[in-house]
Amino acid sequence: MPVPASRSVVGRTLLRDRAYEVLRDAIVDGTLAPGEQLREAELQEWIGVSRTPIREALMRLERSGLVVTRPGRSTTVVPLDDARVHDAVPVVAAMHALAARLAAPKLTSAQLERMRAANEEFADALARGDVDAALAADDVLHDVVIEAAANAALRDTLEQYSPLLRRAERARFRDPAATTVLSSDLHDQLIDALAAGDAERAAIAALATWESL
Repeated sequence: MPVPASRSVVGRTLLRDRAYEVLRDAIVDGTLAPGEQLREAELQEWIGVSRTPIREALMRLERSGLVVTRPGRSTTVVPLDDARVHDAVPVVAAMHALAARLAAPKLTSAQLERMRAANEEFADALARGDVDAALAADDVLHDVVIEAAANAALRDTLEQYSPLLRRAERARFRDPAATTVLSSDLHDQLIDALAAGDAERAAIAALATWESL
């Protein structure tokens, strides 16, 4: 028979996504520390969802390398693993290069302006030493390109591996001197290439931006 149109299916999807996003962000920003046990009952109470969305979220987090589950025992936040981070960097860089190549002929002037504004906030946040705000602005800038690229496989790949890199960045940037490695100049090069509609130059700039991490 046809798949029934059910309101509960939509609700469950939203709850699953909410649970995943809350847990992902808490691991990335250090609220949930490496080695911390994640107990389903406590997570249900904290996030306000049932067991099923929690379990689905934990499965996604395990695929991203943020938690490890030992069947019948426990789920814990994994320590940062340099090898996994190093493996993820070229994958994420390649996906952003592809996004830039796909987006170059599509970006509107309004989208380019959003990128410029985000880069200004990025530079200002770094000058203030506000790493959280800098990374948030960085996300806004690159999300414009990903949105314009409109490629579901690309987006899914980035969703899996980007949190691992963000977590490593935040850990590294606890040292204020480390923020000097970030530069809005690479963003400017990317934006200029996209504004010119130069897909190859934009891809090279995007690749350089992420490989610089």
